[in-house]
Amino acid sequence: MSIKSINGKRFAEMIIQGANHLAANANMVDALNVFPVPDGDTGTNMNLSMTSGAKEVKDNVQDHIGKVGASLSKGLLMGARGNSGVILSQLFRGFSKSIEHKQSINSEEFAHAFEAGVETAYKAVMKPVEGTILTVAKDAAKRAVAAAKNETDIIAVMEETLKEAKASLNRTPDLLPVLKEVGVVDSGGQGLVLVYEGFLAELKGEKLPETQYNGPSMDELVSAEHHINVQGHINTEDIVFGYCTEFMVKLEKDKMSQKPFDEQQFRNDLSEYGDSLLVISDDEIVKVHIHSEQPGECLNYGQKYGSLIKLKIENMREQHSSIVGETHSKLNTEMKPAKKEQSEYGIVAVAMGSGITSLFKSIGANAVIEGGQTMNPSTEDIVTAVKETNAKNVIILPNNKNIIMAAEQAADVLEENIIVIPSKTVPQGMSALLAFNPSAKPEQNSEAMKDALSHVKTGQITYAVRDTSIDGLEIEKGDFMGLADGKIVIKNKDKVQAAKELLKEIMDEESEILTILYGEEASREEVDLIVEFANENFEDAEVEIHNGNQPLYSFIFSIE
Repeated sequence: MSIKSINGKRFAEMIIQGANHLAANANMVDALNVFPVPDGDTGTNMNLSMTSGAKEVKDNVQDHIGKVGASLSKGLLMGARGNSGVILSQLFRGFSKSIEHKQSINSEEFAHAFEAGVETAYKAVMKPVEGTILTVAKDAAKRAVAAAKNETDIIAVMEETLKEAKASLNRTPDLLPVLKEVGVVDSGGQGLVLVYEGFLAELKGEKLPETQYNGPSMDELVSAEHHINVQGHINTEDIVFGYCTEFMVKLEKDKMSQKPFDEQQFRNDLSEYGDSLLVISDDEIVKVHIHSEQPGECLNYGQKYGSLIKLKIENMREQHSSIVGETHSKLNTEMKPAKKEQSEYGIVAVAMGSGITSLFKSIGANAVIEGGQTMNPSTEDIVTAVKETNAKNVIILPNNKNIIMAAEQAADVLEENIIVIPSKTVPQGMSALLAFNPSAKPEQNSEAMKDALSHVKTGQITYAVRDTSIDGLEIEKGDFMGLADGKIVIKNKDKVQAAKELLKEIMDEESEILTILYGEEASREEVDLIVEFANENFEDAEVEIHNGNQPLYSFIFSIE
């Protein structure tokens, strides 16, 4: 069997099988994460990102491969989670851009699309690290281009691409010493290999076994994520726009001859009917999401440009209580009646734990997206939170190194003036927020808040989820570990002893303030023992205590 070209329908099936194969093995990818801390979410992030892309493709299957690629790119963009998910979205953004005007593609165009994806992804990463998904994608693309010079069969080119991707994956430990030390390959690279395996299987007319993953279906994932992200921790009576309205407009030439379609004008007009508005369009379809009190008016407006398809209207007031009762909300923000005038500043922070959320709000955050380790918010989650602030200038505090890229991608999607402060921890985020001056200009706040990141040290106590050997430490599953600004520096069987040893590592004579955020798994007795130790050993430092109620981390220490 030989395939000389692929059209949109064939490519859509490749995407869907690639997404399904990644979903089936997401847990395996999670298990490859180097650190033994409970944040093994690379597989989860890539799965949710690819699932979002595949869902968009399923809704827009057509012969034109360029338009299918555009749908994939849009879905991945809005669904991207974590660094791995954002890089995956950029790989296929470049891929799709290179074929956007093609009805179908041959082997050479297929290979060069992989190459274009690599170029886009490398540009999106400020400091690319070799031995990661980027390297696997780059090596595979080079092999694809070389193979396509003498090969017209797309199956053969994909076989060579996958073969080199696997070989490159196996070389990642030689490029990243930490991978070799722990004895694993790069998790993001493994996720990409799974997607490519799905591509090849579809081209060959094969179906890969669905193993390991027992989670919800693709449609359930996307639907559940939407419900969780939008509802938030709000009172039902405070919901101003009560109907979550989603629809698609199939653009029609006869209607557009009377009223030409302009995406920006379309967005501006719809914004009068509600909030949380998202509009994504291509040459044939406009996809709309809006919270409105007049869903019928929104639909009537959409009909001016074409016929309505894929309608869904949900009463959020009725759903609110049951949704919040069933799951943790991902967006915790005060919903107040929409103001006609925008405020000058809005601040969006990401955090886990009701106590930490309250702290961020008390020092100025307008919206807090619940997320962090194991639960990275998507680009769309961040976009929604930014829109809820109704501000001219919005500052985003990711507070986790794995969320920074999604925040930056959200900033690219939005038209508002967005400033992403690259905070990697909750203490950094709080330090930056305290440096915010509402009367200062955006560029002045950006400089001051970024500078504040270097004025705080972060300590964290968590537990090991697997046996490992890293940085000279032999760690067993269940050990308590102390992290100093993200680096594991101590381990101990006893939680309190681990906390004491960590404080010895990160406190010095210049430390003036020690803030202790204790989590769900820390008792008040343990907190008292640590405070007593701090007062005895660091008598010049002021000690503050807050119940952060955060999961996973028994203690978070902020040292200034």
